[in-house]
Amino acid sequence: MPVRAVAFDVFGTLVDWRSGVAEAFDASGLPGDPHELADDWRARYPRVLAEVNDGSRPWGNFDELHLATLDDLLSERSLELPPEARGRLVGAWHRLQPWPDVRSGLEELRRRRVVATLSNGHVALLVDLARHGDLRFDCLLSAELAHAYKPAPEVYRLAARLLAVEAGDLMLVAAHPWDLDGARRAGLRTAFVERPLEYGPGPPARADPQADESVSDLLALAGRLAG
Repeated sequence: MPVRAVAFDVFGTLVDWRSGVAEAFDASGLPGDPHELADDWRARYPRVLAEVNDGSRPWGNFDELHLATLDDLLSERSLELPPEARGRLVGAWHRLQPWPDVRSGLEELRRRRVVATLSNGHVALLVDLARHGDLRFDCLLSAELAHAYKPAPEVYRLAARLLAVEAGDLMLVAAHPWDLDGARRAGLRTAFVERPLEYGPGPPARADPQADESVSDLLALAGRLAG
């Protein structure tokens, strides 16, 4: 069965969030290791999304949730930062650089099939990232459209419905096994792409043995799907 459409996770899979956010922390003048601060901020992401999904926190887009988790981070560390500086840190998530293979890989994949995002980031954020990174997609799909966050199954199923394909004809590409597992549970096919530097040098290697494809970059995935 051919893959008719490919949907991409974005943060960590297509763009290097850690370097961009660490640069923003460094520019903020806050004390501490900027990469450690970026890691701490990102580590708060799963819990807050789970709170939205279980109804214990009202819906908020990524800017709103990033601001809330940034406020928690600063409070716990007894750090002060004025509102406009906090806004600049939140804005850093809109200006992240793509991994080196992403532009050419997306172009190659688009030769044969529909290419879309499927991110927990909201639509306006994805627009900014695509424009900043000069990334071409056929469609920008976001969890915002389902008012639920991955790995809730309705996010993946909504993507298939909006792209007018069967779930089994849609492939999610991600660097995170938890996201791919959620996609499989919703009936999608999956591809794991290695991003060994997402958390900087030295973290444990990740893998997803259940993925339909496992590749080192997007050009390799394009070759696999073309074959």
